[in-house]
Amino acid sequence: MTCAIYCRLSKEDEDKREESESIQNQKALLVRYAAEEGWEIYKIYSDEDYSGIDRSRPGFNALIADAGQKKFDIVLCKTQSRFTRDMELVEKYIHHQFLLWGIRFVTVVDHIDTQVKGNKKARQINGLINEWYLEDLSENIRAVFDQKRRSGQYIGSFPVYGYEKDPGNHNHLIVDEQAARVVRKIFGWYLGGNGKQHIAYLLNQEGIPNPTKYKQGKGYAYVNAMSTNTYGLWNRTTVGRILKNQMYIGTLVQGVKRKVSYKSKRFAAVPKEEWICIPDSHAAIIDEETFRMAQLLMETRTRTDGTGDTHSLAGRVRCMDCGSILCKTSHTYQGERRSYLRCKLYTTGKSKGLCTSHSIRLDALSQLVEDQIREYVGSYYEVRDPKQFALEDDTEMKKAAITQEISSVSLQIRKRSDALKSLYLDKTAGIIDREQFADLNETFAAEKKSLTLRLEQLEEEHKNIAAGAGADGNIVQRVEELLRLRVITRELVSLLIDTIQVSEKNPDTGEQNIKINWTI
Repeated sequence: MTCAIYCRLSKEDEDKREESESIQNQKALLVRYAAEEGWEIYKIYSDEDYSGIDRSRPGFNALIADAGQKKFDIVLCKTQSRFTRDMELVEKYIHHQFLLWGIRFVTVVDHIDTQVKGNKKARQINGLINEWYLEDLSENIRAVFDQKRRSGQYIGSFPVYGYEKDPGNHNHLIVDEQAARVVRKIFGWYLGGNGKQHIAYLLNQEGIPNPTKYKQGKGYAYVNAMSTNTYGLWNRTTVGRILKNQMYIGTLVQGVKRKVSYKSKRFAAVPKEEWICIPDSHAAIIDEETFRMAQLLMETRTRTDGTGDTHSLAGRVRCMDCGSILCKTSHTYQGERRSYLRCKLYTTGKSKGLCTSHSIRLDALSQLVEDQIREYVGSYYEVRDPKQFALEDDTEMKKAAITQEISSVSLQIRKRSDALKSLYLDKTAGIIDREQFADLNETFAAEKKSLTLRLEQLEEEHKNIAAGAGADGNIVQRVEELLRLRVITRELVSLLIDTIQVSEKNPDTGEQNIKINWTI
């Protein structure tokens, strides 16, 4: 008779990892037992670091496939739990499929043998005990992890983009300045009026790799299951996640997802009120006021016009009669493209026509609101010498961050060059075909081109800083511009205005009432 030997050891058995439980000793025990019984060994299958509940074990699945083809007569394991801890698999294979295939199941330590009549109840009891053990273990592990989260320990396998794990304490995060600079750019661009799609475009134009590509470039074995491309490109979803992430203000946020069952690999979202949030757990990349303003802008749920740009009044203009948002629409009049705002209940969905248009030209309303803001601010604030608002010189910090990024990008370019050379050699040697070569060559070449563009930009930035073209002059200029209100940004509108109410036009006089509800 021929037998197949199956061995398994997993992380759940870490407290039992004495020599007798090792894969090698399981094999030795089972080989000796097979020899004593006079059985010929067909093959030894094994899985290490796989749970007994895991159905994707490669050794286990190879065993089942060969059993289905009746390549052996007996399956031999140390214990039933080595084969599986899942009661459903016990019933499916030990009590059903193996019987249909004419395969005997035998264990050495707990004396399971499907050839022995009356042994089935013992196998079922063993199966239940093994599954209960896993269920209890899962609950205990979850409790330990929750305790670590509540004590402010970061337990993620990979750090959040913008941070890295502290070499002295892997449960603590420290700022990764290279990625943190990108996070600050994203918030700055968003508060400056750019939409999420346009920010993604700007990042791709600069050749900045997205968080997945960046982590992989640093050597992390990170895979984003939600990623739709392998080119390291940004998209609006990734930008949106960064803008909403409280981690960037120093708050440790964990427990946002939970496994639906210890038997499943699926995760379910946890209600926000049940998240474990620990303030001041690590250094902040974004100050709280900047973060609050970003959330305020996103709460308006505005949409862009396809270019990634959002008009400064988006989400704040309301119908004076029904209270609905006035939506943007455009049409051409005498060869000129004009944008208007109209009541949502007049223009869309099943409710279309439930209100009148309340139509108003966007440029006219924007000009009126900007004039009102200047007058409103002017009555409260006096423009002072902008130099007093100049921020502390951070030239050295920026130089160090740019130098670090130059080094990283240069390394990535060298890797792509080496990959292109290896690719050509593989094609010449016949390891890959022409189609595979063309596809991979195009990918590596595009990545190298993007990285080279980024390197040129970084070197130019470094050159400007080294020549004394620091940020102070730009800061003073920006402060002066903001204080004199030459440009009314969406950020300023959000800070000062709660809503803008627009009435329907008077059919006789053409007059239209505009009411601004200020926040302060």
